[in-house]
Amino acid sequence: MKNCEELNIKNIRENLKRYSEKYSGLSEFDEKKFKKAAVLVLLVCIEGEWNLLFTKRSETLKNHRGQVSFPGGAVEYQDRDIFSTAIREAEEEIGISEKNLYIIGKMPEFLTISDFAVTPVVAVLDWPIPLVISTSEVSKVFSIPIKWLQQPNIYEERIYTLPNGFHGEVIFFEPYDDEILWGISAKITVEFIDEIINK
Repeated sequence: MKNCEELNIKNIRENLKRYSEKYSGLSEFDEKKFKKAAVLVLLVCIEGEWNLLFTKRSETLKNHRGQVSFPGGAVEYQDRDIFSTAIREAEEEIGISEKNLYIIGKMPEFLTISDFAVTPVVAVLDWPIPLVISTSEVSKVFSIPIKWLQQPNIYEERIYTLPNGFHGEVIFFEPYDDEILWGISAKITVEFIDEIINK
């Protein structure tokens, strides 16, 4: 794996299954209210170290403009399943194709304050590969080392208030590469590190 320590794919797959079963009875939600979506949690080997790949959303987008996120988006009618949604959206956003991916599994759905039910799909990405960035959707692609994300006290929960008046606890990481990972992407990251990687 390009000089990275070999991933224990079997262990990651088992942890994904255990974690999904743990929350299988807790993920019921009003499907009429929440729109389904999928994102790719991409493991990439860069300079001998495992990283997670992130995008920064364009400032021109309607939802979550300028925020750090995983590649992905809403389910569309032509998608066969949640995996094809994640792959299609990543290809549209940054030019990743299915042939560049090794899909390991998926996490349970995460509900967002913008009324999406997001399923994280976990995969290993061949690296390096040329990216084709859709600038109307993505302004930047960058990675964060897993070892950095595993540090103690690297994030905190804060009370956050939206323009619509919603307020609640939201995770904010320390800045990395001049970017701040927060919100649902931060929540997915914390759960992935704690429940899948560190187990």
